[in-house]
Amino acid sequence: MIDLSDLTTETRNEETMNLDELSTAEILKIMNSEDQKVAQRVGKVLPDITQAVKQIILSFNKKGRLFYIGAGTSGRLGVLDAAECVPTFGTDPKMVQGLIAGGMKAMTIAVEGAEDSPELGAKDLQSQNLTNKDIVVGIAASGRTPYVIGGLDYAKKVGAATISLACNDHAKISKHADINIEISVGPEVLTGSTRLKSGTAQKLVLNMLSTASMIGIGKVYKNLMVDVKPTNAKLVERSKRIIMEATDVSYTVANDMFEKAGKDVKLAIVMILTDVDLNEAKKRLQVAKGFVRKTI
Repeated sequence: MIDLSDLTTETRNEETMNLDELSTAEILKIMNSEDQKVAQRVGKVLPDITQAVKQIILSFNKKGRLFYIGAGTSGRLGVLDAAECVPTFGTDPKMVQGLIAGGMKAMTIAVEGAEDSPELGAKDLQSQNLTNKDIVVGIAASGRTPYVIGGLDYAKKVGAATISLACNDHAKISKHADINIEISVGPEVLTGSTRLKSGTAQKLVLNMLSTASMIGIGKVYKNLMVDVKPTNAKLVERSKRIIMEATDVSYTVANDMFEKAGKDVKLAIVMILTDVDLNEAKKRLQVAKGFVRKTI
């Protein structure tokens, strides 16, 4: 028998013992009240998150990749954050990747037993040709998932940096990573349903890890996503608005420079702010390692 009695994520919430007797309005009120505790708990571990972001930036600067690895909700959240980096920051899909126990079919259908195999976690990272330039974030609400532990151990074996993210104190996976982020959000409203507060806490942390790291490698100018990929009509218009906000030009000028820059927002901004042509803008950005502020 697996002993889960010491996991806060598995204990019952004293405030919701009569959950099935409450009205819809009462259920929603208590869920909202419990959710408000999550951000506060995340705030208490900002020093650990800061350390993690710095390590991710180091890996990126070495041309390394970021891997999220998890099972169930934890794995799905990692896959989601990785997927969002491509349109938001214009990254190569291989730069940030999410691996989930059981493969991509586990995004919608639970794969029985997949999370119980440490060998599978190692195998999934091995199949990505993990190197010592890369960094692996192991995500597990319980903090004990064998799949994640196997992945972290394999990462350490090849010399990759490792980070653990758990929603229990003194988590087992913390012993298998260089940097530990532990956020105890307390018992769930629905006992053991870690897609609730634990999932919210994980999503908040992943938002921080990816966003702050991308800022750290020049993917943002002021508070604008200047490496956004205009892959649909909405993002094309957002791209032009970003150019307008960054340079204080009219829509007409922004549209013209957007086209001249080959629909590259960052290049269009540099061309306008430094009054140079496309080739010169590319050279200056390269020298500045992609940072718009350094370029101008």
